[in-house]
Amino acid sequence: MLSSSYDYKMARHTCSACDAHRVMSLFLHRRSDMEFPLVALFFMISARWCLEIAHAGRQVFDVMDFGAIADGETDDSKAFIRAWMKACASPGRPAVVVPKGEYRLQPVVFRGPCKGYMQVRLAGDLRAPDDLAAFRGSHEWINFASIDGLLVTGGGTFDGRGASSWHLNQCPTNPNCKPLPVSIKLGRVRNVTITGVTSLDSKFFHVIIIGSQDVSIHRVTIRAPRDSPNTDGVHIQGSSNVRITDTAIATGDDCISVGPGTADITVSGVSCGPGHGISVGSLGRHPGEEDVRGLRVSNCTLAGTANGVRIKTWRGGLRPGSVVSGLVFEDIVMRKVRNPIIIDQEYCPYSSSSCRHESAQRPSVVKISDVKFKNIRGVSATQVAVKLSCSGASPCHGLELRDIDLTYVKRGVATESRCENVAGGIAGGMLVPPSCI
Repeated sequence: MLSSSYDYKMARHTCSACDAHRVMSLFLHRRSDMEFPLVALFFMISARWCLEIAHAGRQVFDVMDFGAIADGETDDSKAFIRAWMKACASPGRPAVVVPKGEYRLQPVVFRGPCKGYMQVRLAGDLRAPDDLAAFRGSHEWINFASIDGLLVTGGGTFDGRGASSWHLNQCPTNPNCKPLPVSIKLGRVRNVTITGVTSLDSKFFHVIIIGSQDVSIHRVTIRAPRDSPNTDGVHIQGSSNVRITDTAIATGDDCISVGPGTADITVSGVSCGPGHGISVGSLGRHPGEEDVRGLRVSNCTLAGTANGVRIKTWRGGLRPGSVVSGLVFEDIVMRKVRNPIIIDQEYCPYSSSSCRHESAQRPSVVKISDVKFKNIRGVSATQVAVKLSCSGASPCHGLELRDIDLTYVKRGVATESRCENVAGGIAGGMLVPPSCI
């Protein structure tokens, strides 16, 4: 029997490392011959416990074992769902493994809650359906839902096959359009990391994070052609503590868009371009939108984009409007970027009568305050490099321009800054163009 609490603690520590030989050695050296049977019994129980712990921590569920074919033609959706369900019911750190190969998947939901911390090790290429008829009743292709604890990694690709559908997208011209399917949705999730994978040619947004907390997008590649409509890289809405780091995004729309109800968002080390830049908004189009508070964008490079760092809100709207506050854009390089720094509170992307409607002629009710632009440098593709066009109904407060150095792409022509309805702010350090605050 165990003669001291020291023996028990040592046994527990040793077993937690699942080194059964050390358990046996410890007790053989500390016990007398009379106690050997009890020690041996304890060893067997401990060894079995260790094996169970090790097994629980290393469970692997290969989709090939659940019927996946990986020929690029056969529908492998059921195999993926079976592997997920089995892994989700397992404790520890179960892993759904997707070996190299091409897998056709219909719209699928990988749903929690799960017993353990889930892993998806994607080495293969997942291919979405070309035909939109496959998405009847579904607004996304890959949906991770209601999961607490998930790692998606492995170097594989989510191929949205968007080229087959982009010509059907009416959203750039029709404000009442039906959006095409999103490639990857993270809905009501917590403690999620996506790293080392690629999202290619989504039909609509590449990644949408909604109603979620503690999400990290790290070293991910997102690609779609410059002319692919509404292919935002990452859209965040109704979520907090989201980090997008060391990620390369090239799309036909916003590289990153931050929507209503977001807080504590970090964007760092992102390369953006082509695309429409890194945007807050659009905001103010729908009544009752929640605030945007706490965003830091730093150490990013934007190249050839239609905008740099942008806040965009719709004209009109119902009071009380939402609040945008506590934003920092700093240490950013612009390479031939149009509108490098822009606040646009007259946003309306349509040329149709919707932008001429009476409600669209009223000023925006979104309130913008405490926004800092610091150490932003590079080359502007437009002569107006800084445009702060705020709302006449809710002028901007607490803006800061510091250490801005933006030259015009045409040599010999100076860049300009323009301000409208800016109630107050601070300007300091090098300022090219000169501040209008």
